[in-house]
Amino acid sequence: MSNNNIWYLAGPFHQYQEDVKALAREHGLVIVDANAATNRKGETKDVPAVTIRPELKAAVVIVEPGGLSQDVVDQLTTELAAIGVIVESFAEQSLERPEGELGETAGRLFQVLEAVNAGIASLQRERDGEAQKVTDLEQEKADLLKQVEALKAATVDPEIEALKAVLDKAGVTYRANASKESLQRQVAELGQQ
Repeated sequence: MSNNNIWYLAGPFHQYQEDVKALAREHGLVIVDANAATNRKGETKDVPAVTIRPELKAAVVIVEPGGLSQDVVDQLTTELAAIGVIVESFAEQSLERPEGELGETAGRLFQVLEAVNAGIASLQRERDGEAQKVTDLEQEKADLLKQVEALKAATVDPEIEALKAVLDKAGVTYRANASKESLQRQVAELGQQ
């Protein structure tokens, strides 16, 4: 395989009648979307021929001179400009309604994108609410753990404390977490001495 094995092909690749991935494998080529490529480094000159599926070919409208009035052309131009403003503002995440009368298509596009924005805002509010619930639950858990530790510390058995005091007075060491039975044995051993 040579160093020039890249096939720069305009995507999307499903628009072609041929299986372009199979063709690339067969010819030892790597496909790169020509629309996204910044250069043509490694481009091969010997590429398979491909054709766009007929149902995806753009329809071309040819207007005979005098076929459209200037008013219709102006209306279409205005609507196309409005669509451009709507799409650009949506892409910048600040949907703006163009000034003036919107054509049917531009008006419908604005309604659809406005609904999309509302849906996204609703999802963001819901996500933020769930995140706040998680934060609240974590705080509640921390508070409960503190309460449990305080309860553990507060529930000292007076009999154990008395046994520890006897051992401390006698200078006998014991484990801090020694059981009541273990402490009783040590105190009993003191009495036998």
